[in-house]
Amino acid sequence: MNTIAGINGCKTGWFCIFEELPARKLASKIFPSIADVAKHAQTIDIVAIDVPIGLTDRGPRACDVAARTILGAKRASSVFTAPIRPALSAATYEDACARSFEAQGKKLPKQSWAIYPKIRQLDELLRSRPELCERIFEVHPEVSFCAWNGMEPIVEPKRKAPGAEKRRVLIDAHFGPDAFDTVRSRYQKKDVADDDIYDAFAALWTAERILRREFGTLPGEPEKDSAGLPMRMIY
Repeated sequence: MNTIAGINGCKTGWFCIFEELPARKLASKIFPSIADVAKHAQTIDIVAIDVPIGLTDRGPRACDVAARTILGAKRASSVFTAPIRPALSAATYEDACARSFEAQGKKLPKQSWAIYPKIRQLDELLRSRPELCERIFEVHPEVSFCAWNGMEPIVEPKRKAPGAEKRRVLIDAHFGPDAFDTVRSRYQKKDVADDDIYDAFAALWTAERILRREFGTLPGEPEKDSAGLPMRMIY
């Protein structure tokens, strides 16, 4: 038996959907911190997580550039700009912008700053326990949905009915009828949004591919960052 997990950040921490294979039994849980995730990671074969792993010292990551290319103009904006390593430890947005400008001549998008705390949590965990890189993999849900959809990006946003329905059809067809609604019924939307559930399922689908060694990697020949972490996106 194998246990895999798809994880997405949520308002109250880290939202995780587990799957036991081959029985395909699903479970879910909210973890307050990445340290709590790490405790469970010891018993999980594959963890696919929607958080950047591996950061450049300046300039964009090749995996982010490749992901935007695959998703095309209409969905490229869903790939947020990952922080550069010199700015990751900044305590304020202004400090992060200053560090970014000094290193690469440009400031930081507000949208990216919002996810710094979770990126920092995961970065600190993997730098202190690099062996976890053998079972924790970065994914991007829209790239996963694209691969799931026959390498056709789903251009409709998740928050609009047509986009939500297209993603739900994929989820229920693969994980079982009413898979989305079953998970949705367990949590209040103030704690776990619909987006979080869609994205965790996309990560879980990719975790299956990793377990079966049928996954793709962006870029094809990824590099490691200055801290030794892989700069790659799995789909």
